[in-house]
Amino acid sequence: MTDAQMYARLLASDESYNGRFFTGVLTTGIYCLPSCKARKPKAENVRFFPTCEAAREAGLRACRKCHPDDFARGADPVLEAVETVVAEVRAKPEAFPDVRALVRRSGFGSTRVFELLRQHYHLTPADLLLRSRIEAVKQRLLEAQQPLVDSALAVGFESVSVFHEHFRRLNGLTPAAYRQLAKGGSFELTLPEGYPLAYLRRALSRDPQSVTERLDAEVYQTAIRLAHEPALLTLRFLGSRVAVEISNGSSLEAHRIVVALLGLEQNAASFSRLAKKLGLARLVAGRPELRVSQTPSLYDGLLWSIIGQQINFPFACILKRRLIERAGQRLPGTDFYLLPEPKDVAALNPADLLPLQFSRQKADYVVTISRRIAEGKLNLEALRGLSATRVERTLLAERGLGPWSVNYLMMRSLGLADCVPLGDTGVTSGLQALLKLEERPDIDATRRLMSVFSPYRSLATTHLWQFNQPAP
Repeated sequence: MTDAQMYARLLASDESYNGRFFTGVLTTGIYCLPSCKARKPKAENVRFFPTCEAAREAGLRACRKCHPDDFARGADPVLEAVETVVAEVRAKPEAFPDVRALVRRSGFGSTRVFELLRQHYHLTPADLLLRSRIEAVKQRLLEAQQPLVDSALAVGFESVSVFHEHFRRLNGLTPAAYRQLAKGGSFELTLPEGYPLAYLRRALSRDPQSVTERLDAEVYQTAIRLAHEPALLTLRFLGSRVAVEISNGSSLEAHRIVVALLGLEQNAASFSRLAKKLGLARLVAGRPELRVSQTPSLYDGLLWSIIGQQINFPFACILKRRLIERAGQRLPGTDFYLLPEPKDVAALNPADLLPLQFSRQKADYVVTISRRIAEGKLNLEALRGLSATRVERTLLAERGLGPWSVNYLMMRSLGLADCVPLGDTGVTSGLQALLKLEERPDIDATRRLMSVFSPYRSLATTHLWQFNQPAP
């Protein structure tokens, strides 16, 4: 990279270049990460270094704001402190009666705690407490047969009515109905008021030639694995209700997948209020309750994030279908295919995908990352419990995954709330139309323009994808 290119990344505070070079400011005698939020120096006062050691040899000292030495050795004391507090809240939410208790335990100021949780977990402190209590009470409902009220109070809920309201909103059913899922069988979920079902139907039917899923009128079916058991998942859309049936496997696992597919845990109402406050009510007009529909599995999202790079949507669908037919298997008794498992794709050679019209590079990426998963070098399921920052760093270290792929996967498969797939044409064309720009914004401009939607940039992204489309 030239000095001009590195200086441009410095001005953009581009986190993806952290570690690729370090910036030294001669007038202050300090060296930093490219993403440092300190005041930007003039170009003539900046030198660039390949390592922290090189910067120190030039007589510079480490910045106390961005801690470049910690980053270089893989340490991040502030992130580690936040992760410790979040782990404590998740393990014992009843020990934190309110946000003030969380702030006190963190050792940071209130504003800083809000900033750090939004940055690293895409959550507000109140959201963290609520979600931790809900997860804790779900475990109690399944493990202990104590009264529902006792379970709610034990994890820190002060009001039974508030507990029921939040539980139903985030899970689509009552606590008593959730407890019944352990017995298996079908179940029914209630959609939020104003849920834009027509947009979900469009998302579920965007690939009419798919061999893994199909939408027929008001019935959606897909072949999936439930706790490693092949199963046919059937959703029947009944107005404000969704009836769920499974041919095999765990109803609890099916519930988790369907809640993610419907996006029930996402805070659509808060994003709509934010858009209106920004004077951008037209972004959410006609669909204020729109959600990000998540993929049934992380591997599904990972494959798409690689296959879908830099090619048009119809051709990406063709490539994915060919891969599934090549490495997957039919669900017995149906004409559906199961998505291949990582070990199935890992058994292929990249050359096996060339006759399917995969490029050499795309074939190499798909097979190589599948092998890493099959060999245990990349644990996809372990990503679910990590901070968004750790997830992003882990995935960016993998060959074939860039900022677009990683943010797409974080948003579509992990349900993280504050992601932007930078470089996405749907996002840039949506921003151009929404803000009436003369031309589509580049990556740096996209990052700046999307910052106003934080911590709901994933929802902003899905609204922008729909902005130039006719209503379904």
